[in-house]
Amino acid sequence: MGTQRFTSENSPLVNRAFLFGDAVKVSFFVRNGQLILAEECYFFLMASMRKLRLQIPLSYTLEYFVNYFRENILSKEISNATIQLMVYRNSEETALEKAGVSFYYDIEVTEDVLEIRGEHQMDMIKEIHVNTHFLSTIKVHSVENIYAEIYARDNDLDDVILLNSNKKIARSIYGNLLFLEGKTIKIPKQSEGAYISPLMENFVTFLHKSNLAVIVESEMIAFESQKAEEIIMISDEKGIFSVTKIRNKTFETTRFTELIEKWKLSFN
Repeated sequence: MGTQRFTSENSPLVNRAFLFGDAVKVSFFVRNGQLILAEECYFFLMASMRKLRLQIPLSYTLEYFVNYFRENILSKEISNATIQLMVYRNSEETALEKAGVSFYYDIEVTEDVLEIRGEHQMDMIKEIHVNTHFLSTIKVHSVENIYAEIYARDNDLDDVILLNSNKKIARSIYGNLLFLEGKTIKIPKQSEGAYISPLMENFVTFLHKSNLAVIVESEMIAFESQKAEEIIMISDEKGIFSVTKIRNKTFETTRFTELIEKWKLSFN
């Protein structure tokens, strides 16, 4: 006898993302009424789908998504926004790797998506750690993030630094951390649990090509966060934030602000 499945008639989104977290998320960016970094975000989407063994329809081309966003979002005269695109596996009576996919998107209208949006106070969280395998680099369902977000709110924090099982800095709840010391910017390696981030990669590539900073991917113990002169958090989902305090140490924001302003000019 085959499996019988019953679903709520009132559920608007019955799929494997809702039931099992079987989905990937990627951000796309609208700036001054135009899509920016569309190619980088698209290739990250394709890589994420392959890692989660999602079927990639032949129709899912870069041109398809660019035209779709133009018709459904840019046509509404939205000037600045972050598009959260979720591609999920459909619930079908077939092998998982052969099931079809669908997508859902949400739009957050913002100021300039390349602007520093605000300041964050942070601390370490030691009760949990993040994984370091290849799925840790993409945006998939993460109970660690949910727990850490509640922990942060309970402790009047904006975000927390998450470590891996080797007690090395991996990332924050929402994105990646960049640590400025002199002319060097240290970034935790993806092999340490950091996210792949088209937004951050474009920023550090700009800094490298413009000789504005030396970029070092590094393994960093927790104490190294206290040695930094400035820290920012870059999240494809939430945006860019200056980190102004970790525990009892405060950080300046001047130099990263200047670097961000120069980066913004490269899009004009």
